Amino acid sequence: MVPTSPPAVPSLDELINLFATSSSSPATLAPPSASIFSTPLETSKPKHAVENLKPNLIPVFVEIPADLLTPVAAYLKIAKDSKYSFLLESVIGGENLARYSFVGADPIKTIRTGEGFDVEGDPLTALEKELAPYRYVKIPQIGTFTGGAVGFITYDSIVHFEPVTKPKNPLHNPFPGMPEAFFMLTSTNLIFDHIYQTVKIVSHVHLQDGTPPSQIPALYEEAVGRIETLRRKLMTPDVPLPPQGPVHLGYETTSNVGEEGYKAFVTKLKEHIVAGDIIQAVPSQRFTRKTDVHPFNVYRNLRRTNPSPYMYYLDCGETQLVGASPETLCHIKDRKLRNHAIAGTRKRGKDEEEDQALEADLLSDEKERSENLMLSDLARNDVHRVCKPESVKIDHLFRVERFSHVMHLTSQVSGILRDDQSRFQALRSILPAGTLS
Repeated sequence: MVPTSPPAVPSLDELINLFATSSSSPATLAPPSASIFSTPLETSKPKHAVENLKPNLIPVFVEIPADLLTPVAAYLKIAKDSKYSFLLESVIGGENLARYSFVGADPIKTIRTGEGFDVEGDPLTALEKELAPYRYVKIPQIGTFTGGAVGFITYDSIVHFEPVTKPKNPLHNPFPGMPEAFFMLTSTNLIFDHIYQTVKIVSHVHLQDGTPPSQIPALYEEAVGRIETLRRKLMTPDVPLPPQGPVHLGYETTSNVGEEGYKAFVTKLKEHIVAGDIIQAVPSQRFTRKTDVHPFNVYRNLRRTNPSPYMYYLDCGETQLVGASPETLCHIKDRKLRNHAIAGTRKRGKDEEEDQALEADLLSDEKERSENLMLSDLARNDVHRVCKPESVKIDHLFRVERFSHVMHLTSQVSGILRDDQSRFQALRSILPAGTLS
């Protein structure tokens, strides 16, 4: 027997009043790290450009207990028959569970960019255009991401942001059929609150321009219906585990350049450094290995062995992305931009005494400090391009942060976006990440 659903918040009368009296924020862009309490991100239009338009997008939610439900189990329940879905989790410092996790499936639309896909050219331009019509109302009961765009942008997309990086000869796509960027536009999602052991099932009422207010009750009932559908899925006792056949061991791991090719990269880069062309570079190689393990089982093992501030599983249809990262590339809240640089690493000790010794060694390492300082200078330049000059500052320099298996030397740069700059332009300015370039 499925328990009766709690009432939706806001109520229909409250929703009608919000549409009539609220000011709007531009549409959501992407969820913050689950370790950060953040309001939804905005489109590229400065606030003054939309402040005279009425809002047209308001979240509605039902809150239920989650003491017997995990984000992993919830994901498996709601994504079972979905082509596209996501799970976003976070562990602060690799040691403490962050407050929020986000789960979603069945987006209202997907966007693929790249040669031969829906859109060619700058993926952020396509996303900005898609989100521009939405004018979002923040409600006090939810202080974090409720819906928007979730997906990926490949490293090679930087050719659209920094034309100087465009190669003379077109790059060969190592994964034919994989887009340059992919976004799920998600409207109905789960927000796990690990402090209060609850989950908010959120959907949105979208009053499209030209739609009379008399349609609000019907749109509200549709949103409540979507919420109820997810709630019933969560209440089912069985967790549909991903199909997993026999796993064969011994598959070979191959590099796209090989050992000799990688050595040649290093030799060439050293020549450029001596010549003064560059200061630092990251020679990279891609490893490929066949596996019989279901992608979600890869994620389940990764989240146990390497808990991180950013853990994600994206099912993009033909492609699944599994990852865990400690680094915040670009975070914006209330038009304050933060960039978190990581350079310098030591393993974790077997106890607190060894941790402290390794931390002292890391802090005294001139090579690590020099590299971190260089990346901080790079971040400061990137932030300065889109922020008010007097607002740009280094929040902290050479701070040691401990994670599950390693400790990193970190620094953080922040600034306030200029009135003529958007969050999309901020991300373009930050890319490519200095730690990967």
